[in-house]
Amino acid sequence: MIKYAANAFLATKISFINEVANICDRVGADVTQIAKGIGLDSRIGGKFLQAGIGWGGSCFPKDVAALIHTADDYGYDAQLLKAAVSVNQRQRLIAVEKLQQVLKILKGKTVGLLGLTFKPDTDDMRDAPSLNLIEQLSRLGTKVKAYDPIVAQTGLRHGLSNVLVETDPERLADGCDALVLVTEWQQFRTLDYKTMAALMTNPVMIDGRNFLDQVALEQAGFRYLGIGR
Repeated sequence: MIKYAANAFLATKISFINEVANICDRVGADVTQIAKGIGLDSRIGGKFLQAGIGWGGSCFPKDVAALIHTADDYGYDAQLLKAAVSVNQRQRLIAVEKLQQVLKILKGKTVGLLGLTFKPDTDDMRDAPSLNLIEQLSRLGTKVKAYDPIVAQTGLRHGLSNVLVETDPERLADGCDALVLVTEWQQFRTLDYKTMAALMTNPVMIDGRNFLDQVALEQAGFRYLGIGR
């Protein structure tokens, strides 16, 4: 119960800040400033308050589901935990909504994903938000490309369908109508975005982790959209 409760709390904290981010998008506030402000309260703390496109991996989904099912088995409806899961599933498609806002029609367009794994410094694709993005974009008739430092190296691309895994960021950008930052790999901060923008049909960046430097991206020629900013 301690393990389940700890991971369920952290997952709920992420879902909470993502919900706040979606409100910020509508009222014109910046969720990164909101998170910084509430994180200064020692009762809340600043960890796990990074808005983005949702949580995944092996621990959070499994442990939250286990706690919900345990509650169900004992006749209790864990409504808050179910809401955290629901918010997370919806959040994974926020990037698609933003792409539709910018590109309007996605059918026939090409979108590149920067990162595939559910978090950086791992080759773990379990319950990765990128899989939901690939599925939804493909359903809408979008050609999907991706670049990930580890997935490209390990050959895991052979296990991915409906996506072309490129071997470097420039190949990813070539011919794309937009890029989506999915995984906050540290090396993605220092890519040659000016060259990448020049290779794109339409230099748009959806920063799904609020990880990149907006000013630097705009100076490189991108139209930048974050989550809740």
